[in-house]
Amino acid sequence: MFEKLKNVMRVYRATDYGDMSRKAANILSAQVILKPQCVLGLSTGASPFGVYRQLIEWYRKGDIDFAEVTTINLDEYVGLAKDDVHSYHYFMRDNLWSHVNIDMARTNIPDGTASAAEMECGRYDRVISASGGIDMQLLGLGRNGHIGFNEPGAAFDKDTHCVSLTESAIDANRRFFDKEEDMPRYAYTMGIRSIMRARRILVIASGAHKAEMVKAAFFGPVTPMVPASVLQLHNNVTLVGDEGALSLI
Repeated sequence: MFEKLKNVMRVYRATDYGDMSRKAANILSAQVILKPQCVLGLSTGASPFGVYRQLIEWYRKGDIDFAEVTTINLDEYVGLAKDDVHSYHYFMRDNLWSHVNIDMARTNIPDGTASAAEMECGRYDRVISASGGIDMQLLGLGRNGHIGFNEPGAAFDKDTHCVSLTESAIDANRRFFDKEEDMPRYAYTMGIRSIMRARRILVIASGAHKAEMVKAAFFGPVTPMVPASVLQLHNNVTLVGDEGALSLI
């Protein structure tokens, strides 16, 4: 599926989560400054929270302008409307979009309320294609090596697809929900092919609990059982991790 060509991987070691967030935000902001009309692939969850907080701070200082930026998010829970406080659309609006001058018409995220999963997946793939390609994709690293909701399996899923969330994914996200029954069991996620087509990929990892997976993903064999390991085949990847996450490399 992917050829191993001339790979470039940069690793930046941060002292802690705050330092990691600032370093990653600096890389993202440089992308926006160098190409104001860029397409950013964005992620959600605890890992990028500090990155978005730093970008907001620099926007308020006048250091960065989002007016012409297009964003394409990795994933969304199936069954949640965009105004649901647990949806990733709400997360992005609450933690970035509503605090900067981004044009909401340029923001893209799967529709969790779509009635036909296959049609929604096809629509999102067309959105990604029509954008002209992602200039920089921000990724967190799951404890089991997932990127987006691309979970370990027998093969790399290529395109946007609907996934049944694994217990690992549910465990990692249930803290954001008040009740167990409120936790979604399905999600839409961007596929590996779309992620790999991004011109640059920025991975962030924080905490000693991510150390084993950082080692496996970037220094172990390329296997769909560790979805993030496919990033070894990309030609421009930057990993920013704190001391704990990078402790085994």
